[in-house]
Amino acid sequence: MAVTPSAVSHQVKLLEAQLGIALFNRVHRAVVLTEAGRHYAAEIIAAFARIEAATRNVAVAGISAVMTVHSTPSFASQWLMRRLAQFGETHPELDIRLHASLIPVDLGQGDVDIDIRYNPGPPSAGSVMVSFPDDMIVPMCSPALANGTKPIRRPDDLARHTLIHSEVTVLGWRDWARRHRKVRLDLERGPRFDRSFMAISAAVDGLGVCLDSLLLAEQELRSGKLIIPFAGDIMTVQGHGFATLRSKADLPNIRNFRKWLFDELAATHDWANRFIATGLSNS
Repeated sequence: MAVTPSAVSHQVKLLEAQLGIALFNRVHRAVVLTEAGRHYAAEIIAAFARIEAATRNVAVAGISAVMTVHSTPSFASQWLMRRLAQFGETHPELDIRLHASLIPVDLGQGDVDIDIRYNPGPPSAGSVMVSFPDDMIVPMCSPALANGTKPIRRPDDLARHTLIHSEVTVLGWRDWARRHRKVRLDLERGPRFDRSFMAISAAVDGLGVCLDSLLLAEQELRSGKLIIPFAGDIMTVQGHGFATLRSKADLPNIRNFRKWLFDELAATHDWANRFIATGLSNS
């Protein structure tokens, strides 16, 4: 900053006088932050970091249009990321910055333009929510497991297999068991995951039978890495939602992304219905 140590010392003393507290303990020729000074420094450092990030974002925005999308990790990794290149081909003027976490975001802070939420509930004040098509939840496993020494052909057969639990899903094995009261499942056993993509991956590896979303397992089902071992056992639930600020909802970039996203979701939903109806479930 091109200032001398004495000038810095003078400014610190002025700041302490203005605040009415000591920020440093002065010991001989050394200085050490006081407790109040440590807390104050942490807040100031965070504020400067936000200024730096805002400056960097403005500079990037000056080069190209950037839209920030926040998503749950499983939807981002299992469905959205595979399609972003396609979106980029039709909208080369727009760059997508994708953040994935389960931590809720505050759209009002302005850091995120679109929030794709799981089990979203009502929209927060100042925002609007568009629900995805209902999610289809089905038992899935690897072909090797379904056709192995303990074949899976009907719901009763699951009693002889390990159940893979997705702990954050709206519907789980307990909900499935209530629909099949005659099937004796050991619901206390089996590996548990807090991300659907990990449960789906475990099923692909033959660890057991998962109960999860056709939307999220689309790629694995299309490729034959997973199958639905018996037909006619589908639960539906409203899974994800598309949220943005009401004041941003009609901006061209957000409107274009929303239209593209829901067109793709509709195509996946149609594929899922055909997949089940045409017997590709290996029933």
